[in-house]
Amino acid sequence: MGRFLRPLLRGTTYTRLVHLWVPMLVVSVWLFIDMSKPWVPALALIPLGLIPAVRTGEGVQAQWLLSPGVRDPGFSVAPATAWRDRLRTVLWLEARMAFGVVTSIACVWLPILAYLLAGLACGRVPHDVPVLADVTPHWWYALLVPLPLLAWYAIVVGLGAAVTALARRLIGPSAGERLAALEERTEQLLERNRIAHELHDSIGHALTVAVVQAGAARAAGDPAFTDRALAAIEETGRTALEDLERVLGVLREAERPVSGRPTLAEADRLLESARASGAKVDAELAGALESVPGPVSREGYRILQEALTNALRHAGSVPVLVRIEVAAGVLSLEVRNPLTAHISAPVRGSGLRGIHERAALLGGRASTGPDQGDWQVRAELPLR
Repeated sequence: MGRFLRPLLRGTTYTRLVHLWVPMLVVSVWLFIDMSKPWVPALALIPLGLIPAVRTGEGVQAQWLLSPGVRDPGFSVAPATAWRDRLRTVLWLEARMAFGVVTSIACVWLPILAYLLAGLACGRVPHDVPVLADVTPHWWYALLVPLPLLAWYAIVVGLGAAVTALARRLIGPSAGERLAALEERTEQLLERNRIAHELHDSIGHALTVAVVQAGAARAAGDPAFTDRALAAIEETGRTALEDLERVLGVLREAERPVSGRPTLAEADRLLESARASGAKVDAELAGALESVPGPVSREGYRILQEALTNALRHAGSVPVLVRIEVAAGVLSLEVRNPLTAHISAPVRGSGLRGIHERAALLGGRASTGPDQGDWQVRAELPLR
């Protein structure tokens, strides 16, 4: 019984009832003007529904009254841009008025009918109701009292759910709006994924350098070396803070340009940071790095950063060969370091996965793994 009565305790049931009654205000005003033509309001809804902004108003009303508090109720609040959407709005207005008429009649007369039946069961004859004026009172009319109340319950609860479902079909997002929302969601996910990679590459590189430098300084026991290590840690930390500020800037300002992100023109900074950590970095640069397009240069910088971070983290102070070449419309980037029994290969985690994703995003390709006794990271990024 409690489950049956639960819809009557929900506020949504009554907000939907208000939503259905709103069109009846216009109908009531018109009936005061000309009761002989009750169909005129329905006819007036046709040109009204063809106005693009009306769809926005109906969507807002549906959100507030049909599904209050629901995060994504499935109603569009954008103006109609196609004739198909305008016609759907017209159908919705007509259906809403029809539902409103049924609801208004039921909510007024069904409770009155239940009251009249109860009066007949108690011996009262409703002489002011011509239909029931000649009815003989009898106790068994009490058995009929629940029927109009059940019908009232079914209309109030059932029509509210029905009009909500119909609203999602008629004033819900069109195919074009759904596609635009999907594209926007995809862009947001890609941006979040890119930010995660930015934080991983930048902060991970800085922490790796700091850990390696601190460990080397403690093991060396040389004050001069310790000073150099602390200076390298300070410089790396400052650079990481700058990178962190850039990434957080993207979160604070959605339209902020990405031109402030580091590019391969700053590759020397990465190489010096790795050398300061004790790695023997041998770099071979060929071609005009300054001519590399911004998106390619920025992603190339992050790939190089992740490759050097992996070398420092898993191999330590070992020779690292870096080759960067710009030729034939392709940016080629390769990082190699020895892979011996006491040096473990990098775990295939988010860092290596990020390298492959960055390359694929630009239409290029990347490979990571053992190669002739070395650990190799190689990426080829097209310049166009």
